[in-house]
Amino acid sequence: MKKSKQSFEQAELELLKEGLKRSYKERFEMATRLYKIHQTLSKATISHKPFVSK
Repeated sequence: MKKSKQSFEQAELELLKEGLKRSYKERFEMATRLYKIHQTLSKATISHKPFVSK
Protein backbone atom coordinates (compact mmCIF):
# COMPACT_ATOMS: atom_id res chain seq x y z
CA MET A 1 0.00 0.00 0.00
CA LYS A 2 2.80 2.38 0.91
CA LYS A 3 4.52 1.93 -2.44
CA SER A 4 1.38 2.82 -4.44
CA LYS A 5 0.86 5.99 -2.37
CA GLN A 6 4.45 7.02 -2.97
CA SER A 7 4.19 6.40 -6.72
CA PHE A 8 0.91 8.35 -6.77
CA GLU A 9 2.61 11.34 -5.11
CA GLN A 10 5.50 11.03 -7.58
CA ALA A 11 3.07 11.05 -10.52
CA GLU A 12 1.27 14.05 -9.03
CA LEU A 13 4.58 15.93 -8.81
CA GLU A 14 5.38 15.05 -12.42
CA LEU A 15 2.04 16.48 -13.53
CA LEU A 16 2.69 19.69 -11.60
CA LYS A 17 6.16 20.04 -13.13
CA GLU A 18 4.71 19.42 -16.57
CA GLY A 19 2.04 22.06 -15.92
CA LEU A 20 4.68 24.65 -15.08
CA LYS A 21 6.33 24.14 -18.46
CA ARG A 22 3.14 25.16 -20.28
CA SER A 23 2.75 28.66 -21.65
CA TYR A 24 0.13 31.09 -20.35
CA LYS A 25 -1.84 30.63 -23.58
CA GLU A 26 -1.99 26.86 -23.08
CA ARG A 27 -3.04 27.31 -19.45
CA PHE A 28 -5.74 29.80 -20.47
CA GLU A 29 -7.11 27.47 -23.16
CA MET A 30 -7.23 24.56 -20.72
CA ALA A 31 -8.97 26.65 -18.06
CA THR A 32 -11.47 27.88 -20.64
CA ARG A 33 -12.19 24.31 -21.76
CA LEU A 34 -12.75 23.19 -18.15
CA TYR A 35 -14.99 26.22 -17.50
CA LYS A 36 -17.15 25.44 -20.55
CA ILE A 37 -17.49 21.80 -19.46
CA HIS A 38 -18.46 22.95 -15.97
CA GLN A 39 -21.10 25.30 -17.38
CA THR A 40 -22.57 22.54 -19.56
CA LEU A 41 -22.67 20.01 -16.71
CA SER A 42 -24.21 22.48 -14.26
CA LYS A 43 -27.14 23.02 -16.66
CA ALA A 44 -27.59 19.29 -17.30
CA THR A 45 -30.41 17.35 -15.71
CA ILE A 46 -30.53 13.62 -15.26
CA SER A 47 -33.77 12.00 -16.33
CA HIS A 48 -34.37 8.32 -15.83
CA LYS A 49 -36.54 6.48 -18.30
CA PRO A 50 -37.34 2.86 -17.49
CA PHE A 51 -36.10 0.36 -20.05
CA VAL A 52 -39.36 -1.60 -20.01
CA SER A 53 -42.49 0.46 -20.70
CA LYS A 54 -45.67 -0.67 -18.95
